[in-house]
Amino acid sequence: MPAKFIFPSPALLSVKLVLCSLLHNVSIGQDLEPKQPVSVRRSALETVQPSKLAISLERERLYNELAEEFSAFDRLGYLVRRVSQLVKPSVIHIEAHKVELRGSVKESFDEAGSGVIVELSSGETWVLTNRHVISGAQSHDILLRSHLGKEFHPTKIVSDESSDIALLKIDQPDLPAARIGDSRSIEIGDFVIAIGSPFGLSHSVTFGILSAKGRRDLSLGEQKIELQDFFQTDAAINPGNSGGPLLNLRGEVIGVNTAIASSSGGSEGIGFAIPMQMAIQVAEQLVTFGKLRRGYLGVTLDPDFTIGEQPGDSEGYSGGAMVKSVRRGSPAELARLQRGDVIVEFNGNAVDNDDHLVTQVGLTAIGESVPMVILRDGTRYRTEVVLTDLN
Repeated sequence: MPAKFIFPSPALLSVKLVLCSLLHNVSIGQDLEPKQPVSVRRSALETVQPSKLAISLERERLYNELAEEFSAFDRLGYLVRRVSQLVKPSVIHIEAHKVELRGSVKESFDEAGSGVIVELSSGETWVLTNRHVISGAQSHDILLRSHLGKEFHPTKIVSDESSDIALLKIDQPDLPAARIGDSRSIEIGDFVIAIGSPFGLSHSVTFGILSAKGRRDLSLGEQKIELQDFFQTDAAINPGNSGGPLLNLRGEVIGVNTAIASSSGGSEGIGFAIPMQMAIQVAEQLVTFGKLRRGYLGVTLDPDFTIGEQPGDSEGYSGGAMVKSVRRGSPAELARLQRGDVIVEFNGNAVDNDDHLVTQVGLTAIGESVPMVILRDGTRYRTEVVLTDLN
C-alpha cells in the first residue's frame, strides 16, 4: 500500500511551536525586543592551563639562551684557570721562624707568606717577596716550599726597608721563573689575579679588578714604608698573601701583594700591591749593590700644598710638590731651586704630590742628569738636577 504523507494542521503547528519555545526557555514575545548582553563565566575546572610539554619547551629555550650568554663568561673563567696553572710553579710558599725580644722575654713564632720566582738581568733566579715576611729570620730559619711540596732554604737574603722588598737566592733550576709584565700599562678596571698563601693555605687563587693606582699615603701598622706607589685591588688578599704575585690575564706579574686595609684582620675588598716596575727596579739594585741606592734631592716639601693655590702658568697640571726649603750644598741648590718653587714634572713624569715626588726621587739613578719642570711666581721653567746617594 503506498505510503501516506500527512501534513499537520495550522492549529497543531501553533501548539507545537509554543511547546518547543517553552522547552528551550525562549519567549516568543521577547524575540521582538532588543537583546540584552549576557555574562558568560567558566567554572574553575574549565580554566586553560599550559600543558606540561609547553612548559618543558619554554624552560629548554631559556636554558639554551642562558648557555649562549654564559659562554663568554665561561671563556673568562677558563682563562683564569690557565693563568693559575701556568704561574703556580713559579709561586713559593714561605715560612719564617722568628725570635723577638719583648722586654726581657724572648718570643718565637712562625710567619707565613708568599713569593714569586723572577729572573733578573744578571741571569740569576731569586724569590721576590716582602721584607716584612722574612724580617728577623736567618736563612736556615726560612723554609721555602714549591707547588709540588718540595722544601728548601734560601742561600742568601737581601732586602730594603724603605720599599718593603726582599730577595731570597735559590738554586732550584727545575722551578721556572714567572714572566714580568709592564705594570705601567695596566689601567683601573682591568682584571687581575692574586696567588698566595692566605692563612697558611698555600697556592690559593683569587680574582678581581684593579681598583685604583698611586696610593701613597698608607699607614701600614708598625712598619714604615717610605717609598709608596701602591696598586689597589679588590682581589681577596689575606694574611699570608704578602709577597705573592698580582697577575694580569696574560699570566704576567704586574705587582707584589703587600698589605690589606681591614678592621677584622681578613680581606674586606681593599688590598695593596707594589707595582712590578718599582719592585724590579729595587731588586736589581739590591743584587748589584747589596742595597737600594736612593736618590737624594735635598729639599723639604709642603705636604698641604695643592696646585689650585698656584697662580699663573699652572694650566695642564693637576698636582705638584712645593719646596719649603733647600738644603745647603744639596743637588737642589746646585740646580738653583728656591723656596716656593713647585715641582710639576720630574724625569719626564708628572708629579702628583709630595709623596709621589719622594718615591720618584728615591728610585731615580744616582749621578745622572734628570730634567725637571718647575713653576716659579706663575712662570714655567725647565732645569736639570744630578741626584746623589741618600745614604
